[in-house]
Amino acid sequence: MSADETGSTSWSDRLFGGFRKTSEKLTENLAGIVSKTRLDDAQLDEIEDALILSDLGPRAAARIRAKLAGERFDKGADETAIRQAVAEEIAAILRPVAKPLDIVAFPRPQVILVIGVNGSGKTTTIAKLAHLFQELDYSVMLAAGDTFRAAAIGQLGVWADRLGIEIVKGPEGGDPSAVVFDAVKAATDKGIDALIVDTAGRLQNKRELMDELAKIRRVLGRLNPEAPHDVVLVLDATNGQNALQQIEIFKEVAGVTGLIMTKLDGTARGGVLVAAAEQYGVPIHAIGVGEKIDDLRPFDPDLVARVIAGVA
Repeated sequence: MSADETGSTSWSDRLFGGFRKTSEKLTENLAGIVSKTRLDDAQLDEIEDALILSDLGPRAAARIRAKLAGERFDKGADETAIRQAVAEEIAAILRPVAKPLDIVAFPRPQVILVIGVNGSGKTTTIAKLAHLFQELDYSVMLAAGDTFRAAAIGQLGVWADRLGIEIVKGPEGGDPSAVVFDAVKAATDKGIDALIVDTAGRLQNKRELMDELAKIRRVLGRLNPEAPHDVVLVLDATNGQNALQQIEIFKEVAGVTGLIMTKLDGTARGGVLVAAAEQYGVPIHAIGVGEKIDDLRPFDPDLVARVIAGVA
C-alpha cells in the first residue's frame, strides 16, 4: 500500500481541513515571535501550550519544546523557521508508526478485525479498505460481525454490492462468532486474500465486549492459529483527546495492532494522531480524508507533519 503521488496535491488540500485548528492555534502563538538564534523560556511555554491545546498532548508537546529549546536558529528564529523545526520533530514522532496494512498472510485469508465505537466511520472505512485492496488486485470478502445493529449489517451489505464482493452475514442479534466462523471457512475455500470483519462497538459494557471478542478469537484460532492477523481500530478525528481513551480501552479489550483515523477532511484537531503516536506507538495504517470510496489514503508522516506545522 504505497502513497499515491499523483493525488498528493488534492490529498494535501483536503488533509489541511483536518488539521486547520492545529495550524491556526500555532499561528496565533507563533505570530510575532522573532529571536536571534534561540527561543527564550516564555516563547517556548507559549508554543508548548499551543501544541497541547491543538490535541498533540502533553508528552509530544514537551518533546517538541525540548527540541526547540536546544535548536540554534542561525538565520534567526522567525515564524517560518520555528514551523519548520516543529514539522521536523512531529515527523520524527510519526515516522516510526507509519506502517501500511499489507496482505502477507500464508495461508490465506488474512483476517482483519475492524473495531471502533459506533459513529466512528467504521463501516464506511471497511468499504474503503476493501476497495483499496481491490485496487491492489487482492480478492476481498466481508463479514458482518456487528450483529447487534441491523443498520450495520444492511450498510455493509450495500457496500459489498457496490464493490462486487461477497459478504457473509447472519441474523440480527445472532452470534458474531458464528458469522466469523462461516466467513473464514468460505474465504478459505474460495482462496480469498483478505477477509475484513466488522465487529460491535459497544463500550457501555466493556466486559461483554471483551467476552465477545475473546470468543471470536477462539473461533478464529481453531480455524487458523495465526488469525486474526490484524486488529484495526477506527478513530474519529473529531473526538480529539477522547480518541486516546478509546485506544486505551480497545487495546485492553481487543489487542489493537493498528489505527485508521477518519474524518480528517473537516475541522477536527487531527493533532491527536501525534499524541497517539507518542503515547502508544501503535502503527497508523491510513487516514480518511473524505467521503468518497477512494478517500482512504496511506499515512504519510512527513506530509502530515508539514500540514500540522503549517508549512505544507
